[in-house]
Amino acid sequence: MATSPPSAPAGPAPAPAARRYLDAAVGILQRIADEEADHIAEVGNNIAATIADGGRLFAFGCGHSALAVQEIVYRAGGLMLVNPLLAPGVDGMTIRPTTLTSRLERLPGYGPALIETSPLRAGDVLIVVSLSGRNAMPVEVARSARDRGVTVLAVTSSAYDEVPARNASGERLTDVSDVVLDTKVPLGDAVLTDDGVPQPFGPASGVAAAAMLHALMAAVIDGMLQRGITPPVFLSANLADGAERNERLLDEYRDRIYYLD
Repeated sequence: MATSPPSAPAGPAPAPAARRYLDAAVGILQRIADEEADHIAEVGNNIAATIADGGRLFAFGCGHSALAVQEIVYRAGGLMLVNPLLAPGVDGMTIRPTTLTSRLERLPGYGPALIETSPLRAGDVLIVVSLSGRNAMPVEVARSARDRGVTVLAVTSSAYDEVPARNASGERLTDVSDVVLDTKVPLGDAVLTDDGVPQPFGPASGVAAAAMLHALMAAVIDGMLQRGITPPVFLSANLADGAERNERLLDEYRDRIYYLD
């Protein structure tokens, strides 16, 4: 009697999704380290020079990009001098319905109004975070700030360069920024796939943008040290004398800080 040929041995089981996500995130961070570290150091040094010359540092993002900005504001180990530009409805996921954040990010005219009512002035630096860099709000914020003589730094993904702009001017964030840092996040943001899920999942933009911004702040601190300036850095309020020390520094640098009122 004929026998069936032996079946091929099964291949190795795929890694669990959690491990695959972490590996993908590490891969993006490694690309940032390999391809952007020198640029981040240069940009941080230039921001330190601006601070030494009396300029102030601001940051802006919409929706989830606002969460990345909040990562570097008022936190232990962070530079005290980062001022968030906040606008109702786009400063995180704070409104209902949450879907309104997407509509507000695309709303023409909102960005210029924010800049006109902000303390930004010529000689300052503004970081604008936007994964795609195609919506009206971040583009108009950047353009309006540059019109004031502010240096604009975009934190965005070059993967979206070929995606059409979503604003009347046809401009993208990279078109209206002085400096661009590339987060290396893939088109669509998500980094995992599975036959049982009809679309990619596991967004990476938050991890990448937060890590890049923390690296940039470290570079700013390094640049200040090179100029003989002691950087004002938050000490954890959960450590002895942390709150008291922070209060003294906040008072000392009150003319550079706008998030206390």
